[in-house]
Amino acid sequence: MSEARQILVTSALPYANGSIHLGHMLEYIQTDMWVRFQKLRGNQCIYVCADDAHGSAIMLRAEKEGITPEQLIANVQAEHSGDFADFLVDFDNFYSTHSEENRELAELIYTRLRDAGHIATRSVTQYFDPEKGMFLADRFIKGSCPKCGAEDQYGDNCEKCGATYEPTELKDPRSAISGATPVLKDSKHFFFKLPDFEAMLKEWTRGGALQESVANKIAEWLDGGLQEWDISRDAPYFGFEIPGEPGKYFYVWLDAPIGYMASFRNLCKRRPELSFDAFWSKDSSAELYHFIGKDIINFHTLFWPAMLDGAGFRKPTAVNVHGYLTVNGQKMSKSRGTFIKARTYLEHLSPEYLRYYYASKLGRGVDDLDLNLEDFVQKVNSDLVGKVVNIASRCAGFIHKGNGGVMVDANPEPELWAAFQAAAPSIADAYEARDFARAMREIMHLADRANAWIADKAPWALNKVEGKQAEVQEICALGVNLFRQLVIFLKPVLPNLAAAAEQFLNVAPLSWDDHTTLLTNHQLNAFTPLMTRIEPAKIEAMIEASKEDLAASETAAPAGNGELVKAPLAAEINFDAFAAVDLRIALIEKCEFVEGADKLLRLTLDIGDAKRNVFSGIKSAYPDPSKLEGRLTLYVANLAPRKMKFGMSEGMVLAAGPGGSEIYLLSPDSGAKPGQRVM
Repeated sequence: MSEARQILVTSALPYANGSIHLGHMLEYIQTDMWVRFQKLRGNQCIYVCADDAHGSAIMLRAEKEGITPEQLIANVQAEHSGDFADFLVDFDNFYSTHSEENRELAELIYTRLRDAGHIATRSVTQYFDPEKGMFLADRFIKGSCPKCGAEDQYGDNCEKCGATYEPTELKDPRSAISGATPVLKDSKHFFFKLPDFEAMLKEWTRGGALQESVANKIAEWLDGGLQEWDISRDAPYFGFEIPGEPGKYFYVWLDAPIGYMASFRNLCKRRPELSFDAFWSKDSSAELYHFIGKDIINFHTLFWPAMLDGAGFRKPTAVNVHGYLTVNGQKMSKSRGTFIKARTYLEHLSPEYLRYYYASKLGRGVDDLDLNLEDFVQKVNSDLVGKVVNIASRCAGFIHKGNGGVMVDANPEPELWAAFQAAAPSIADAYEARDFARAMREIMHLADRANAWIADKAPWALNKVEGKQAEVQEICALGVNLFRQLVIFLKPVLPNLAAAAEQFLNVAPLSWDDHTTLLTNHQLNAFTPLMTRIEPAKIEAMIEASKEDLAASETAAPAGNGELVKAPLAAEINFDAFAAVDLRIALIEKCEFVEGADKLLRLTLDIGDAKRNVFSGIKSAYPDPSKLEGRLTLYVANLAPRKMKFGMSEGMVLAAGPGGSEIYLLSPDSGAKPGQRVM
């Protein structure tokens, strides 16, 4: 066997301002399968990641929730870590960009770039919120489109006509944070001179580090001329202060990728056999791979390698880019229940079902992957239960009943065994190339051949024929050995199934090289079902739970990076339809958390002549529900009751806002009384 490789692998850092959903999980599962394959082959493969914990969005959400940013990111990191662990994503270290290691490395890289002449400064004119006392990023400015006049548009593009523009071109601008009219203000900013690295980037991006389609996209930017990159933000900002520049902070995208290095350095402190310099020095012989989505390729294939090169560190061996996830052929939808959080999925289904389905669809390109839920059920049930596990369940009983659970020394079909051996290099090549779909096809082809051979030999019928019991034992011994081969090939994708199979097989954890050997005269443990079929009812329950869990998003919700997503206007109604709404004043007598619900609060309302129970998706904005008790609010009294997973919701309270922590329960003016009608 060749000498073991030294490999460091990362996935893009999840933003510490929201939950992990199945779209995110595509990347972490893809990366984890590749890492597990490398470890199975005996290579030293280290997998690190971290929460991306800086930026204005995190600062503002923490402020809204009445906690420190440090508390917020700690809470989110605990949630993320649990989701990843339960999806069997096995990081060697999952850290945070808000760490001393990251501060030290960010300052080191910046000062090296500055001292080498790669940092420029100049004054920038930006909108400033005089009420909030902060400069406003594009997504925190709203106004009317300068091209078509559409109202309520963001500071960089119009959702109605598609125009792009500078925030200063907006008509009637206002702060999306405070509502105040922003003023223009000058500030000193720091810029990374990306054009200094144009020649290096043209060579590196065409040197095999990128998929061809990604390299072609990057070439468009390179050919269009690189621009200097603004790497600073003004206080107040949650992040790292720039050395020697009070009130100036590193832009989150500067220290986020440095988080890869920081997470690894933190791991080195706990594992002395690892050397930071051996993986990150300019002359390192180790391999470095980043797995990312196609929406952030500019940061990882232009800014990041240039920063590393300018600061005297090595560049990535490769940046592996994947596409987006769709569900049932469409974008994930909160209203349809297909915007599925990782935890919601895990409450209904095994993580290995999704790991296998993603593997069966993931090629080495950047095409989007569709999670078709009907196909998902059919493929998992057919391939994993009907083909792979079926081999063991067919053969184990005969070995236990006929030979005390001992596999005989036999290979009654050498040609089939040889076919499994011959397929191993091709399957390994597919894994190495991240062509998981091809690997799964080849593995399932082997499973089909094994099942067809067992069906042809029919040990269940042969066992009834006098004098054929020894032949039955030979057939079933080879069947179990073929099952063991399939488990080895599938172990990077299905680690739990592999562990259960190893227990049944009564063997130590399997490595890739174990596929070259047969188990002979070997004692098996009792066989128990290794995997069960997916029941369609569980899919339906997961969809319904997603609708309930994300009830608050029926008005609006924050995207994963803190950008605000607006709900479209509904169809017009006439006055009679509006007048039919029975809108009343309600007193919130009691407000409490709903066990098992991430977004919902349970409100007990006094509406004057009756009491009502209402579930409302406003938990993210009111982390202490008791503070709502005794408050008056507006209540839709004649809305038909809705049966939910957690009970009956009798009407609706009214709230507004962009979502997440920015949801505001509507309240009447002083003097209102419970039960009064509002018109």
